[in-house]
Amino acid sequence: MSTVRKVAVVGWGAIGRVVGTALAEGRVTGAELVCVVDNRPLGEAAPVRQATFEEAMESCDLVVEAAGQGVVREWGERVLASGTDLLIASTGALTDDELTKRLLAAGPGRVYFTGGAVGGLDLLQAVRTLGPLDEVRLTTTKLPSTLEQPWMDEELLGRMRTATGPVEVMSGTARDVPVKFPKSTNVAASVALAVGDLDAVRVQVVADPAAQHTRHVIEASGGHGSYRFEVAHLPDPVNPATSQVVPYAVLRSLAALAGRTGQIL
Repeated sequence: MSTVRKVAVVGWGAIGRVVGTALAEGRVTGAELVCVVDNRPLGEAAPVRQATFEEAMESCDLVVEAAGQGVVREWGERVLASGTDLLIASTGALTDDELTKRLLAAGPGRVYFTGGAVGGLDLLQAVRTLGPLDEVRLTTTKLPSTLEQPWMDEELLGRMRTATGPVEVMSGTARDVPVKFPKSTNVAASVALAVGDLDAVRVQVVADPAAQHTRHVIEASGGHGSYRFEVAHLPDPVNPATSQVVPYAVLRSLAALAGRTGQIL
């Protein structure tokens, strides 16, 4: 394999544009942007040629998914079977146990996941080897407008739209919440991936009209210790459903895959 990772970015939206532009400008040592995959004609908006998925798999050794859970479901296994590595940003797709098993078993390409808008996942993944965690809770707070979904009834939408303070929108496990909020709760699936159990992670989604920042609070405890991580991010100005930091988390993961020294792994 070449010492320079040849990269395809899938999705030229709020995440893909930042990642692709940084790659095109040479800001990730050891990684080169070869093509962009998107179902819309991009014209001169993309800094490199627009390609099909098939062309990307032929010309690249690493595909970066920044286009949503549907892309992971439709193309994830095919990318890995072609021998191309895959970096997934839309971890919410992993609420499907069967899909997750197939992705982890596929190859010869390797699959990687980015932590996105939350921290502490490396520590949770490390401490789970000491024994199971007794309790893991995630509370996500966002602006009401970013949480509205087609399945919501008028009563819930009304409470969200007229709220003067925090309103609980949904509570459940990391298995069922990301399915209901496919663009807003990838963090829940990422926490479950670190813990190793979708059903062990209790998730609360809160709408707050005063939420200038998107806030994620992870609380976990077990016989070996207790852990609490809290982050508050500005929403992305183009797509407020995601946090501004997410593409930079993808770039950090890319830098590690490209072999940059000094990375915390």
